Amino acid sequence: MRDLKKAGRGTLAVWGGEEEIQPGRSTQVPVFLGAAHAYEDLDEWVDVSLGKSPGHIYGRNTNPTVEAFEEKVRILEGAEAAASAASGMGAISSVLCGILSSGDRAVSVKDTYGGTSVMFTEFLPRNGVECRLCDTTDHEAIEAEIAKGCTLLYLETPTNPTIKIIDIERLAKAGHAVGAVVVADNTFATPINQNPLDLGVDLVMHSATKYLGGHADALGGVVCGKADLVKKVYHHREIHGAALAPMSAYLLLRGMKTLSLRISRQNENAMTISRFLETHPKIDQVFYPGLESHPGHGIAKKQMRGFGGMMSFTLKGDSLEIVKKFLSGLSLCHKAANLGAVETIAGIPATTSHVECTPEERKALGIPETLVRYSVGIEDAADLIEDLSNALSKV
Repeated sequence: MRDLKKAGRGTLAVWGGEEEIQPGRSTQVPVFLGAAHAYEDLDEWVDVSLGKSPGHIYGRNTNPTVEAFEEKVRILEGAEAAASAASGMGAISSVLCGILSSGDRAVSVKDTYGGTSVMFTEFLPRNGVECRLCDTTDHEAIEAEIAKGCTLLYLETPTNPTIKIIDIERLAKAGHAVGAVVVADNTFATPINQNPLDLGVDLVMHSATKYLGGHADALGGVVCGKADLVKKVYHHREIHGAALAPMSAYLLLRGMKTLSLRISRQNENAMTISRFLETHPKIDQVFYPGLESHPGHGIAKKQMRGFGGMMSFTLKGDSLEIVKKFLSGLSLCHKAANLGAVETIAGIPATTSHVECTPEERKALGIPETLVRYSVGIEDAADLIEDLSNALSKV
């Protein structure tokens, strides 16, 4: 077994969760496609099914390939335990439904991912959970709502798609002061740039479809943190059945081998591109926490090691036709409802992060219809800047 206690994040992304020699001495984690695992000894079967002995019973519950993926994320986030799901929303809904009950009170912010927002505005209230969404950067208002009583505090930073920054440590302290479980969506930052558990959070989750996998070819979600809380999340996930598929787990594992390299390049590219856009005469505002002009820059410097590959911006003028012309002028990117891949991806909230919401709901959440979300890939920054320049010249 390899000793990774002092290893850096790049090494952990490659070797984490793979310390044991694989069956047949394979250098890669195999894809275990069997739906069930057989036992000749009934006593051993019972012990495994009750969790008294290590092993696997049925694919909806656990799987060796999936377990290796969970372990890699657990190690990178410095967590006690981890549980996966079939998608990011599968992980988020398992957290919210696994912990909250009728009569509980949840506090979050307005700028969460669209599917998460729907959980707070529609599904949880339907099940008797009181939900309060606060202005994302008004920490005093958030703390005031927490002080009124809070079972669960849900944070997301940087936010999707407005790239706002929340002071994790400050709000985690406020949540714990009233006994709340504090949860953070770390999808945009990744464990390479930010570790919320080190800042006081109890549970951290990822849409693994995005940066962890990095190649836009596998859906998945993962939650990690305190073992007793992860157990509750896992119990809900195993019963409602949104299990991560073994082949998806394998693809996510393979993608994570280059996580540190990809994030380093995307951090660098996004910083270069955001500085270019900030001075462009046809750009109104650029939202990227690495810029000194960003309102959350100071907090980001304190809690992040890198500022990420996600940015958003608005063009001058408030017509959707301007945005349409701009997007159609981009050639070195996918116009798609995804992010975090090696290729650059661009889109608007109405077709990406907040497609589940109506225009009125997006407006209430403070998300302009003309906002462009830009997920920077690993291409050469000079080529991306040239592509952006060409598209802007057509507006």
